[in-house]
Amino acid sequence: MSVRPPQSLRQFHSTDSGFNVLEYELMSERASSLGRHGLKVESALAELRGWDAARHTEADRESLVDKASDAVWAFFIQRETCGLRNGRDVIQRYAIPGEVLARVGAVRR
Repeated sequence: MSVRPPQSLRQFHSTDSGFNVLEYELMSERASSLGRHGLKVESALAELRGWDAARHTEADRESLVDKASDAVWAFFIQRETCGLRNGRDVIQRYAIPGEVLARVGAVRR
């Protein structure tokens, strides 16, 4: 036996309406995009941590820092699109170095 709530308590935008279906798809795409951006941040930071002075040049390191800062910036923007405003937990979780954070949002020539 199933129990159905009274019609008077039913919300205006029910799950049967096209609005909720569209909203669900948009939320799903935002979450998926956030996950992809998180993977890009992890990859860029792993490359930066893998830099070795004996095998690479300083210009390579600058390029890796720039790549990581761009990935972190895009990730922060995507988080804000999802309604997540506080980035401190992300900085701690991903262990984002200060030199990367200093370049977040910087426009290079």
